[in-house]
Amino acid sequence: MPIVDNAVYVRGRRTADPADLEQTFDLVKERNGFGWIGLYRPSEAEVREVADEFGLHPLAVEDALEGHQRPKLERYGAIRFVVLRPARYIDSDERVDFGEVHVFIDPQFAVVIRRAEAPDLKSVRKRLEERPDLLEVGGLAVLYAVADRIVDDYVPVVAGLQNDIDEIEDQLFGGERNVSQRIYELSREVMMFQRAVAPLADIISQLRAEIEGDESKLEVRRGLRDVLDHVARVQERVESFRVLLQNALTVNATLVGQRQNDQMARLTASSLKQGEDVKRVSSWAAIGFAPALIASVYGMNFRFMPELQWRLGYPYALLLMVAVCVLLYVMFKRRDWL
Repeated sequence: MPIVDNAVYVRGRRTADPADLEQTFDLVKERNGFGWIGLYRPSEAEVREVADEFGLHPLAVEDALEGHQRPKLERYGAIRFVVLRPARYIDSDERVDFGEVHVFIDPQFAVVIRRAEAPDLKSVRKRLEERPDLLEVGGLAVLYAVADRIVDDYVPVVAGLQNDIDEIEDQLFGGERNVSQRIYELSREVMMFQRAVAPLADIISQLRAEIEGDESKLEVRRGLRDVLDHVARVQERVESFRVLLQNALTVNATLVGQRQNDQMARLTASSLKQGEDVKRVSSWAAIGFAPALIASVYGMNFRFMPELQWRLGYPYALLLMVAVCVLLYVMFKRRDWL
């Protein structure tokens, strides 16, 4: 059995470290105390053993075995089943790594199943054991302490996301072309993080409502209110991240479109310039071709050709060449080809 810690508390103070679950159950009944069992990645058989010993509801057990649950709170008589999603930020991959913590609580026991490397629940237990007045409340105190640690661990995740979003803003206006993919991937991580955080406010509000007016649980209620405030701040930051990334996508699309338009404008200007050059070259070629054509005609040394014996033939040919060139020049000039 992968039991991390197993203890029985009486009036908030640790009184026994049972060797097995059966002994824990017996001591809790005998001393009218409270049992706290911490499990790390238990197998199906081990979870069912715990369920049989403490009378956990089959539906809650199935959820705990299947995993990949969203944060939620479910009631089965006096037992509460809560799913929490701890998170840590892998900066090298720009990825939020999620785990799961399942908590079963009732007035006499708390079973905490951790299926992730983080958080370190040993430190949570140690901190809570230093507050016997709080631990005396029982399962709700354990749930508060675990939730408080998980929400506190969200702060480095928020900081990591903020840092990467700042880098994206620099990339956007630095003209880097692969920024779109980074924005999409980071948006996906922000949305997943938001799904893990969003249900917590409702869960904690329900727990606080259950103990409203119970003065024996006043400190737990205050602690849950503090956790709720932290959740609200994290939610606000995450929502702002989502908006920032959406705006970044819009800005990136605008900048990409602007670059494409600038490129098209340059290509169009280049094409127009090339067209103008082609027109000029063609115009001068046509002007130069006209006298060449006339000269080539009169340069054919056939014996019987008109105007060969004409005294004014040579001036006429030159005049014709000049006239054709001038005519072509005027025509091309009027069409802005020259």
